[in-house]
Amino acid sequence: MTSKRKICIVTGSRAEYGLLYWLMKEVSDDTDLQLQIIATGMHLSPEFGLTFQQIEADGFTIDAKIEMLLSSDSPVGIAKSMGVGVIGFADVLARLKPDILVVLGDRFEMLAAAQVALVLRIPIAHIHGGETTEGAFDEGIRHAITKMAQWHFVAAEPYRKRVIQLGETSDRVFNFGAPGLDYIQRLEWMNRSSLEKSLAFKLATPVFLVTYHSATLGQQEPIGAMNELLAALDEFSDATVVFTYPNADTGGRGLIARLNQWVAANKHRATACASLGQQRYLSLMRESDVILGNSSSALTEAPVLKKATVNIGDRQKGRLKATSVIDAEETKDAIAGAIRKALSEDFRAGLPATKSLYGSGNVSRRVKNTLKVVSMGQQKSFFDIEHGH
Repeated sequence: MTSKRKICIVTGSRAEYGLLYWLMKEVSDDTDLQLQIIATGMHLSPEFGLTFQQIEADGFTIDAKIEMLLSSDSPVGIAKSMGVGVIGFADVLARLKPDILVVLGDRFEMLAAAQVALVLRIPIAHIHGGETTEGAFDEGIRHAITKMAQWHFVAAEPYRKRVIQLGETSDRVFNFGAPGLDYIQRLEWMNRSSLEKSLAFKLATPVFLVTYHSATLGQQEPIGAMNELLAALDEFSDATVVFTYPNADTGGRGLIARLNQWVAANKHRATACASLGQQRYLSLMRESDVILGNSSSALTEAPVLKKATVNIGDRQKGRLKATSVIDAEETKDAIAGAIRKALSEDFRAGLPATKSLYGSGNVSRRVKNTLKVVSMGQQKSFFDIEHGH
């Protein structure tokens, strides 16, 4: 009897867990595979809602928890968190001995995991490589993980080309689309009244769903940009505003304090949630009139739901954007102008024709089927585009 192939999936935040949920389910339901889960980063932080509990409530077993978030969100604090993460992953991966480590995206927790796997000679599968986000140091992290990974699951054709441009051979790069779309295919949607009950908050039209993360390489301090966004929201006094908390990035805590202050002053029409979970988040997105901020979900999931989106600043600069997305600079006037456009009859008339640029779902099953059969232990060669080898 051959032993089962061990697939270890790392998750560090609620957003990324939402994208990995169906892949975890696929691996867990496959009798030829053994699922291992490592929870780290924001999942273990009371400040961000102790979201590891959601993973367990969903019926998964967490094989290891790696505490790596220091209470400081300064650049030095984030850098030290990465160091703590490397030490934690070294012990855990040596113990779990997975056959393949799966990481998604571009956060510093994933870089810590990938560094350790590289040294321990554990092959890495990377999801969402090849993208560019010029407004965040995540850009450099994502491309660094690409060079450490054996297999790449990208969300669109231009991203596949970019991973190959980084020297990866085409037979290791798979364009199956964005795994977040699997949720939209399979979700049990909550209607407006059950959402209102769950949030203990009335959703009067128009509804704005706002997620603003720290743009780590932005033109201005994140708090300044947040103030511009809040000043723009002041101009739409009849709108209901639901915030989801920013990530644990440089300056993230200041943003949370500032938005909580604004919500307290506008509590008749605004609320903030540390973590909504994927079902509530997507259901709320479906009920919203405008999606605002700089989250990647506004570019991948929102267009599938044909929702008007105002993308603020440079954090997502370089990403493919559907026709439902309006770019706005980080100034009050630019943001308010973009919101007015998003609410205009002309713009809304075009929304039903919005096309997804990130595939159409059923991604997780194809990723799982690929991980099941890829041959192990191959060394990578650098693929030179000029020479074609």
